Amino acid sequence: MEKSLTRYIWTHTRNQQLFILLIVALSMIPYFLAFDLPKQIVNGPIQGDGFEGANATQLFMHLTLSIPYYGTVTLFPGIELNRMATLMGLSLTFLALVIVNGLFKYYINTYKGRLGERLLRRIRFQLIDRVLRFPPTHFKRVKGAEISSMIKDEVEPLGGFTGDAFVQPALLGGQALSALFFILVQNFWLGMIAAFMAAIQVGIIPKMRRRLIELGRQRQLTARELAGRIGEMVDGIGTIHAYDTSNFERADAGQRLGQIFKIRYDLYQWKFLVKFINNFLAQLTPFFFYAVGGYLTLRGSLDVGQLVAVINAYKELPGPLKELIDWDQARQDVQVKYEQVFEQFDSPSMIDPKIQDLAPAAAAAITGPIVISALSLDDDSGTRLLDQATLTINPGETVAIVGSAGAEALADALGRTLWPSSGKISIGDTDFHDLPESVTGRRISYVSADSYFFHASLKDNLLYGLKHAPLKPRQYEGAELEHRKWEIREAKLAENPDMDLNGDWIDYQSSPAGSEDPEHFLKSMLAVLDTVQLSPDVLEFALRSSIDPLTDLHLAARIVELRRVLRSELERENLSGLIVPFEPDSYNSEATVGENILFGTMRDPTNTSRKIIESDYFRALMRETGLSHTLFEMGYTIAENIVEIFSDLPPDHPLFQQLSFMTADDIPNYQQMLQRLQGKKYDDASEADRRAMIRLSFFYVEPRQRFGLLTPEVMNRIVEVRHMFHENLPGDLRDVIEPYDPDQYAASTSLLDNILFGKVSHRYTDASRRITRIVADAMRKQGVYERVLAVGLEFNLGAGGKRLGPLQRQKLNLARALMRRSDYYVLNRPLPGLDHRLQQEIVDNVIAFLRRDGANPAVLWVLSNPSLSKMFDRVIVVNHGTIVADGSYETLMQENGTFKEMIAA
Repeated sequence: MEKSLTRYIWTHTRNQQLFILLIVALSMIPYFLAFDLPKQIVNGPIQGDGFEGANATQLFMHLTLSIPYYGTVTLFPGIELNRMATLMGLSLTFLALVIVNGLFKYYINTYKGRLGERLLRRIRFQLIDRVLRFPPTHFKRVKGAEISSMIKDEVEPLGGFTGDAFVQPALLGGQALSALFFILVQNFWLGMIAAFMAAIQVGIIPKMRRRLIELGRQRQLTARELAGRIGEMVDGIGTIHAYDTSNFERADAGQRLGQIFKIRYDLYQWKFLVKFINNFLAQLTPFFFYAVGGYLTLRGSLDVGQLVAVINAYKELPGPLKELIDWDQARQDVQVKYEQVFEQFDSPSMIDPKIQDLAPAAAAAITGPIVISALSLDDDSGTRLLDQATLTINPGETVAIVGSAGAEALADALGRTLWPSSGKISIGDTDFHDLPESVTGRRISYVSADSYFFHASLKDNLLYGLKHAPLKPRQYEGAELEHRKWEIREAKLAENPDMDLNGDWIDYQSSPAGSEDPEHFLKSMLAVLDTVQLSPDVLEFALRSSIDPLTDLHLAARIVELRRVLRSELERENLSGLIVPFEPDSYNSEATVGENILFGTMRDPTNTSRKIIESDYFRALMRETGLSHTLFEMGYTIAENIVEIFSDLPPDHPLFQQLSFMTADDIPNYQQMLQRLQGKKYDDASEADRRAMIRLSFFYVEPRQRFGLLTPEVMNRIVEVRHMFHENLPGDLRDVIEPYDPDQYAASTSLLDNILFGKVSHRYTDASRRITRIVADAMRKQGVYERVLAVGLEFNLGAGGKRLGPLQRQKLNLARALMRRSDYYVLNRPLPGLDHRLQQEIVDNVIAFLRRDGANPAVLWVLSNPSLSKMFDRVIVVNHGTIVADGSYETLMQENGTFKEMIAA
C-alpha cells in the first residue's frame, strides 16, 4: 500500500480522474456565461440600452469567431427581436444555462460518488486481504473489534474523499476563479477587494483548522479503543457475570465515554469558532461591494447592471471558497486516517500473496515424510517453548505426542499457526513455510482445542474445510445473468476478485464420500458425526427444528406415518400412556384448558395465543356458549387453593417452581381479588377481575394441579366450544392459528411435536430420555433416521457457534477435519473436556475411520491423557521444551522414567 493517500488515489484512478477533470473544464463554459447574462438582461431590455426607438430591435444570439490571419467568421447570424422578445429570449437562455450547469453538477457528483465507492471497495478488500495474510502471532496483539471497526468505519471517509481528491479543487477553484475573473472584468477595484478577502479566508482558516484535525485523530483513536473494549465485554460476558464485575465494566465504559465527550466538546467549540470567523469574513466582502460599488455607481464609474452582475457573481464566490477550505481540511483529515490504518495493517512478516493463490485443481498428495530439523519455537513474549527439536514423521504412522507446552507448540508449528524461531520443517527439499496453502491447507488437517465456528448452519461449518475454490459455476438466466455480469464488471473495476460465491465450492472428491452423489455424501457426513459421537446431539437439533412441508412433502408424509408407528412402539414396550395424543373429539388431559380450546399452534412463532384470546370473536364465543362463566368459577377455585397453599410460604420456596401461571409476587394481588369477589358471580365482577380468573383457568392442567375441577361435563363442553371455534373462525384468525390434524403435518411446530402429536404424561419419570430413544428407534425402522439428521445439520450455530455446548464444539471441531481426506492429521489436544472413557472411544473411532477404504494417513495426536498413547504406533515425549523420548509405547514403558511418571500421574 502507498503511504500517501493522494498518490494511492492517483495510481488506481488516474484514467477516471483525467476524464472527470475534462468534464469539469467543459462545465466552466456555461458556468461563466451565466455570470454575464444578468448584466445583459438589466442593461438591455430592462433599462432599454439599444432599444431607444419604439420599434427598435437587436440581434439575438449573434455568434461570431475571430480567427487570426483570417478574419471574423459568423457562426450564427442571429435573430432580430424587439425589446420584450429579447427579454424573454435572454431569460430563457439564463434558465437553459441553469439547467445545463445543474446537469453538469449532477453528472460530476454522480461520477465522483461511483469513483469513490469503487476505491473504497478496493481499500476495504485490500485490508481484508491483509488480515488474511497477517502472521498468526499478530492476532495475539490486536483486538478483532478494533480491526473490524477500522475496516468498516475508519476508511469510510477515504471513499468519499476519493472522488473529491482532484475533481473538487479543480471544480471549486475553477468556479471561484471564474467568478473572480468576471468581477475583475466588470471593475478592477471590486475585483481586488474580492481577491484580497478570498486570500485572507484561504490563508487563515486552514491554519485554524489544524487543531480540528488533531482533535479528530484523538476522537478516532478513543472510539476505536472503545469498540475494542466493547468487543471484549461481549466475548467475556460469561466471566463478567460469574465474577460480578459488571459495575467495574460500567465504570470503565463511563470513563472512556467521558474522555470521548471531552474531545468532541473541544472539537465542537473550535469548529464553530472557525465557522464564525469564516462566515464573518465571507459577509464582510458584500459590505465593501455595497459601499464601494454603490459609490462608484453614483459617480457614474459603474452602471447598475454591472453592479448587479458583480453582486450576483460574488454570491457564487464564498460557496466554492468555503468548500475548497473544507476540502483541504478533509484532505488532511483523511491523510491522517489513512496513515493510521496503514500503520495498523503493515506487518514486516506478512504472508506472501502467492502462498494463498487460488488453486481449483486438486493438490498433489504428500508422499514423503515431514522432516523437523533443529526446530526452536518461542511464544509472543519470547519464552522458549521447544528447543532444537529434530525428528521425522513418516507417512502412514500414528504418533502420540505427550508432555508440556512444547508438545502443543510442535503441533502448532505443523499446523502453521506458530512460526519457527530457528531451524525448519521441510517436506522433501521444500521448506514447509514456502509451500502454498493449497497444499498444506488440504493435505494436512490441523485441529486444536481452540475452536471457532461461523454464524451459519452446522452443515456449513462441518463442510467449511472443503471450500477452497469455486469448482462448479452456477448457471444464471435472465435478470440474474445480467446482475452477475454487472457484479463481474464492477469487481474488476474495483480490482476485487470476481469469484462467484453462489457457485459450488465444496470439493467432493476430497471428502470421505469421494463423489457428489447427495445420498452418498450425506452418509459420509453422518459417518463422521457417528465417529465423534455427535449424532445424538444432531438428532436433538433436528427434533427441535421444523421443516416446510411444501418443500419436503415426502419427509412431512413420513413424519405423519411415524405417529402411528410410535403408538405401536409404545404399546409394545407397555408405555402406551406415555403420550396422550391430540384427538379432535376428545379432551387432552395433559394439555392446558386454553390449549384444549384453541386446539392448534401459532403459525408465526412470534405470536402468542393472547392475540386470539383477546379478539372480539373469541370473547363473543365464550359469552354466547356460557363457557366464560364456567372458566371464571374454575379460576376462582384455583385462586382460592393457590392462596391457601402458598400464602404462608417464603418467595424462594421450591414449590413456587411448580407454578407456571403465578409467581410469589402475584399472591397478594389474588388475595385482594378474592376479597373483592367474595359472594359475587361472573356478572357482578369487573372486567379486569374476570380476565384474571379466566386466565388462571386457561393454564390449568388436571394431572399437575389436581384440584378436581375438570369434570366430564366440563371437558365435553370445552370440546364442543373447540369445534364451534374452528368452524366459524374468521379469515384474519385462520392465518394466525394452525389447527391440529391427525393426518396433516403441522408446519408451525417442531419435528418431535409432530411425531408425538400429543402431550407427554406427567406420570412417567425420565420421560424425555425414553421418548428420544423410542423415536430414534422408530425412525430407523421407518428408514427416515438419516433424513431427519439432515434436518439437524441445518441447525444454526449462532454467533461464534455459541449455541453449542463446550463438548459439542470440541466434537464438531474434530469432525470438520475428518470431513476431508488428508495425508497428515495433526490433532492438538482436540478433546480436553471429555472424560477418559469418551476420549478413548473417540480416539479409537477416529483412527479406525481414517483407515477405512484402504486409506493410510499419518496421525499426530497431542494427547490430554498420556495413557491413551498405547493406541498409537509411536510415542514422542516432550518435557521442559525438549524431546526426551521417541519410541513405541512398550519400549518407553520399559526404558523412559519421564514417560512412566506421566502415565502414573
